[in-house]
Amino acid sequence: MGNTRPLCTATAAAAWCSHCGLMGLATPSGSGSSVWCAFCHRLTRIERQRGVGMGDSATTVALAVTSPPRSLTLSAGREIPASYPKIRGKKRALLVGVSYRGTAHELKGTVNDVKAMRRLLCDKFGFPGDCILELTEKEMDPSRVPTRQNLLLAMRWLTEGCAPGDSLVFLFCGHGMQEVDLKDDEVDGYNEALCPVDFEQRGVILDDEINESVVRPLGRGVKLHAVMDTCHSGTIIDLPYLCRLSRTGYWQWENHYPGGTGKRPNGGLVISISSCRDDQKSADTSGFPESESIGAMMDSFIAAVEAEPGTTYGRLLSAMRTRIRDGHGSRLLPGRLGSYVRRMIPPSGVQEPQLCSSEMFDIYRKPFLL
Repeated sequence: MGNTRPLCTATAAAAWCSHCGLMGLATPSGSGSSVWCAFCHRLTRIERQRGVGMGDSATTVALAVTSPPRSLTLSAGREIPASYPKIRGKKRALLVGVSYRGTAHELKGTVNDVKAMRRLLCDKFGFPGDCILELTEKEMDPSRVPTRQNLLLAMRWLTEGCAPGDSLVFLFCGHGMQEVDLKDDEVDGYNEALCPVDFEQRGVILDDEINESVVRPLGRGVKLHAVMDTCHSGTIIDLPYLCRLSRTGYWQWENHYPGGTGKRPNGGLVISISSCRDDQKSADTSGFPESESIGAMMDSFIAAVEAEPGTTYGRLLSAMRTRIRDGHGSRLLPGRLGSYVRRMIPPSGVQEPQLCSSEMFDIYRKPFLL
């Protein structure tokens, strides 16, 4: 059949927009019709023909609409923008900071989070500066603004062509949300989602989509660290194992997908460090001048890594939690930042950084390396 959509039998048949290739179109019965695409706002002409070999009484079918070239559809993969970094070496990173400028959802610390993470990766872990892709609203290149489409493309850029020994980092700083899970594959009954800058127009990016984009493609020997500074982010990339603190004070792994392998990488290792549990909100510093703003999670993460080079995952997680909790007592988050965190989150609701992984390991012995 080549690059065509299959035929669909129905009185209100299905077809695909012939311009953007992204929207399924419900078409009324009849000899032919034009249907408006809600995504690209253009008309698609739908022709019909009788099924072959079914006799005169055969129901009408929607004629398959030839899709646009594969490079123009998200399902087949849009072309990665030429302005994205050309990869050299074994390390690359995608750093996303969404500010939602001019909206009621505006955040002021996310661009600073991206800058701080870039410095950490380059200075402490040897990431080449020209192998780091940043998506923020301050970028002049339209392909580097954190829209839904650009974020999906950038996630594909991060994982495409990876080889054994590659180390990847994905940072997202912005809003997150929860939606009711209709597939019944979430322990708590909710999907977690990232909010791109145009989420009110184009929609959010669900945890299932994130997992499909940056987790499942990773082959053996490839390592990805996802650092997610957003609300409801505990299991936001749907990794099977979540590390929880037991009643005895030790970290232990919980399997969120017993018996399931569909959301695991293809032999690689994926580890996520997120700012809070799925049912929690993450502190931001929107009340400060933009030059001073930084997320509480990013502050604790960077401070913990810089304070103890070669730290283990267990010590990193404990140090992050201690720094955020002590912020309520003004010891480790001093000044206006500590005051803001204490004011915005009551002691009973202090955000708790989370650790998830595609496989279990000894967090007290495994060193944190990017």
